[in-house]
Amino acid sequence: MQIRTTVVALAVAILPGLAFAQNTPLATPSDKAGARIDQRQDNQQKRIDAGVKSGELNKKEAARLEKGQDRVQRMEDKARADGKVTKKEAARIEHTQDRQSARIYDQKHDKQKAIK
Repeated sequence: MQIRTTVVALAVAILPGLAFAQNTPLATPSDKAGARIDQRQDNQQKRIDAGVKSGELNKKEAARLEKGQDRVQRMEDKARADGKVTKKEAARIEHTQDRQSARIYDQKHDKQKAIK
């Protein structure tokens, strides 16, 4: 009787994990693009935060760059709304991220500094 209880308990513990594993697809190209977009968004946000901390960006510049980051995030959210990011959507988002990255660089390296 004890062996039967142990087997049933073990089966109950393992089955949810097996069901989850079967429903989880392997990484698709859209997952890779989404992960790349997310990582880049995170890196660009860190660059903005570092610019504010160091004084390279004033409040107005930082606010404008944050607005750009929000725009890219809305594009990504819209692209993911149907469950996948197509190559065309990823290319548009990455192009916008390229422009946003250049803006961050330009603002951090201009003559304006935050007043301390």
